[in-house]
Amino acid sequence: MQAARRVAYEVLRAVDDADAYANLLLPHAVERAGLTTQDAALATELTYGTLRRRGTYDAVIALAADRPVADIDPSVRDALRLGVHQILSTRVASHAAVNESVELVRREGGRGAVGFANAVLRRVARDTPGQWISRIAESARSDDERIGTLSSHPVWIVRAFRRALAAEGRADELDALLAADNAAPRVTLAALPGLATPPADAPRAHWSPFAFPSPGGDPEAIVRGSDGRIRVQDEGSQLAALALSRAEPVRPGERWLDLCAGPGGKTALLAAEALAAGAHLDANEIAPARAELVRRAVAAVPLPVEVSEEDGRTRAAREPGAYDRVLVDAPCTGIGALRRRPEARWRKTPADVPGLAELQRELLLAAVTALRPGGIVAYVTCSPHLAETAGVLADVRRELGDAVEELDARAVVRGISRTAIDLPDQSDGSGRAQLWPHRHGTDAMSIALLRKRVTADALD
Repeated sequence: MQAARRVAYEVLRAVDDADAYANLLLPHAVERAGLTTQDAALATELTYGTLRRRGTYDAVIALAADRPVADIDPSVRDALRLGVHQILSTRVASHAAVNESVELVRREGGRGAVGFANAVLRRVARDTPGQWISRIAESARSDDERIGTLSSHPVWIVRAFRRALAAEGRADELDALLAADNAAPRVTLAALPGLATPPADAPRAHWSPFAFPSPGGDPEAIVRGSDGRIRVQDEGSQLAALALSRAEPVRPGERWLDLCAGPGGKTALLAAEALAAGAHLDANEIAPARAELVRRAVAAVPLPVEVSEEDGRTRAAREPGAYDRVLVDAPCTGIGALRRRPEARWRKTPADVPGLAELQRELLLAAVTALRPGGIVAYVTCSPHLAETAGVLADVRRELGDAVEELDARAVVRGISRTAIDLPDQSDGSGRAQLWPHRHGTDAMSIALLRKRVTADALD
């Protein structure tokens, strides 16, 4: 258990100090430490549990330490968070959680830091989780701050979620959504169509026709055993890619473009769909490291996919009117994927939204330029924030006027889904489909479809 705690602490420090992503760093840290299966599971739970509940734990630490957490040395603060998680949310004995967390501080700091950490953690361990929850609830300055602290979500995200749910007439689902964000997501695999099939004994997932739940253990063993033709992929991502490829029947020879392709999961699924339908696929990713991930992802599909490394706006403008289908999986706040990337909630702020929304608008406009008349663009974000979804769509439709028409993405997704899927109407009257962790067990993926109208000039 001590080794598992060290690994969890190492990852927490990298996330806090170097903006690392836990989902990328943790597997390497576990392998490097040579953890047993049991210790690897513990390290995973400690890491993700601490990250998901960081806001709540920080409120507890501030009360127990009688000082703001921002005033605590970061290396000590992360050890305290890890210790508080074990004391309040696991079956680990309190004395073990205190002693091991203090030992982590001893390795990083001086004698004063050790004494401070020991005092804070012993103070936390003296009272029950319920007592601490009551205290931090009472200290909140508003209802939204109380909800945010208890659910471990920044207040601005709480409000963004409430508005997005209210747009469907479902604001009463907020508590369920916040709880789902703090639960470990199930691991879902995708068998690339025409290239792989789920194991005969595997249960099927709810929505995607190609999805099945991981049987447990390390899913990468299944991925490697299939030469990449079976992939780890959230069902929401699968539905987003399929919404483009199956919005209407494919004509052989069509050209498709994945404009913001990294890290390549949707690209691989589109490549398999293109291969089966006789279409061609290009991909683009501005970041070289992520572009390399795209190349690795599509290597499993026997279809030549050119991967360019340009700003998506430049790439789309380079071939106006050339593509039949374009996927814009736009850079976004990522607040719809907090189950899998819990640290994202602590990195983004409301100040990030306007700049992202402007980039999203420009990418979507560029994608429409790249479409041939009659072509379709799928605009996708892993954020339900209305400024990044409905707002961007409204701006683009207002700017382009009759040059585009919106398709009913909800109807398309319903047609793809293996079972009936609950997709309420949006209050703005759009055809946008919004997925949710609490309702669908997926990331909060927004999917919209626009068609470039065929003009009289195009017919001539």
